[in-house]
Amino acid sequence: MLAIFKREIRSFFTSPIGYMVIGLFLVLCGLFLWVFKGPYNVFDYGFADLGNFFLLAPWIFLFLIPAITMKSFSEEKKLGTLELLLIKPLTVWQLVLGKFFGNLVLTLIALVPTLLYVYTISQLGTITGNLDMGLVIGSYFGIFFLAACYTAIGLFASTLSENQIVSFILAVFICFLLYYGFEALSTLISSGDTAIFIQNLGMKAHFESVARGVIDSADLIYFLSLALFFLFLAVVQLKTNNSR
Repeated sequence: MLAIFKREIRSFFTSPIGYMVIGLFLVLCGLFLWVFKGPYNVFDYGFADLGNFFLLAPWIFLFLIPAITMKSFSEEKKLGTLELLLIKPLTVWQLVLGKFFGNLVLTLIALVPTLLYVYTISQLGTITGNLDMGLVIGSYFGIFFLAACYTAIGLFASTLSENQIVSFILAVFICFLLYYGFEALSTLISSGDTAIFIQNLGMKAHFESVARGVIDSADLIYFLSLALFFLFLAVVQLKTNNSR
């Protein structure tokens, strides 16, 4: 598994695509937070707060992470190297987990420069350094759990087709459906309890819960279960393809 993990990291940074994806994420975040006028602009918001970044990041990750994961198995299938990996002395689970952690670390690398926003926002307040760090840490945990689920979904989508574009579109669709789809559906329900139940089926409600700075075991179980479910589906799909 460690060899697959290292291979994934190495392949990402030996091509310009890795740097372009990370650069695009940082540029988009920077433009929406500091340049473009709108609901995400920090200066228009009027408060020295990072809340807008954590509202924006899930939507950018919705496209960024599928772009990172789309080649994970699609490219292997297209080049015919997937069969070579499957005959090596490692289980399908080790192969999937190696790629999962490799892609997740790449996403976290893209997040590291955003820590500069924490310092910048803390200096912009009326009282320097008056920033709720508990809320910030909770929000970063929420982004991490969300990224893990997006990554698992992206890996599963990449097992479905050898075409990277198809894998990307499938991953974006599933991520969108699970992040915002249930909340959109809940607005059509008149019953309050039923609407809340449907909202809690989606990632957005659990992400916002963690982002408030309170890490509930129910939210952790939800994210862990969802990530494991899609990793399991990826393993099943690979085994099915290999048995044909």
